[in-house]
Amino acid sequence: MVALRSTLFLLLVSVWTIPFGVLVSLAVIFPIGVRYRVIALWRTGFMALCHTVLGIRYRVIGRENIPAEPSVVLAKHQSAWETVGLQEVFPPLVFVLKKELLRLPFFGWGLAALKMISIDRAAAKDALKQVFEQGRERLAAGYWVVVFPEGTRVAPGQTCRYKPGGAHLAVRAGTRVVPVAHDAGEIWGRNAFHILPGMITVSIGPPIDPIDKSAARINALASAWIEGEMRRLSPHRYPAAPADAPAV
Repeated sequence: MVALRSTLFLLLVSVWTIPFGVLVSLAVIFPIGVRYRVIALWRTGFMALCHTVLGIRYRVIGRENIPAEPSVVLAKHQSAWETVGLQEVFPPLVFVLKKELLRLPFFGWGLAALKMISIDRAAAKDALKQVFEQGRERLAAGYWVVVFPEGTRVAPGQTCRYKPGGAHLAVRAGTRVVPVAHDAGEIWGRNAFHILPGMITVSIGPPIDPIDKSAARINALASAWIEGEMRRLSPHRYPAAPADAPAV
């Protein structure tokens, strides 16, 4: 049943995505705000399919931690769900993503039209320069910037080194960092044909002010909060440390 529902969902999402990919590509002659409204409609359909076909719901804790001004979001990356779900949680945003995604038919066209920050991960220095320059431009224009600091999807219970690019952007732009943890990977893993029904929890942490903090410090604070919160959201993924051996 899970495989059948997952397959049906992917089929319906593909059918839903094609006309919007074309439409938003044609809409490049209009202001970017118009393009975002087009994609907002696509997102509504995507999330509705998640709910009705897959049986996925989500809840958000910590909404009060979202600043009023555009900020840099450092988020856990476990699945495809958060690339859409976070767009419902935060104000208009752009993602930092690998440029290969822009080549995808229809879906990639939409990403390009929305001025996402695309980088070539093989060119480290140039990629960071793109994040800094384009990131500051997007923030100044009123858009939030979402960075997955681990750089790739990470299975529940695992972690990778947090890269400091997002923290450096926050320091250079003088904007706050909002750490985000979630457990989407528990029901939507790398295997797109095995998406489980269930509740996803998105947890938003207190914003980190960049004043008097280095990028390394901001990165450390964000990773500590996210990884600590992951242990609360998915405690079964983090076995308790063995008790100290009794004294002899």
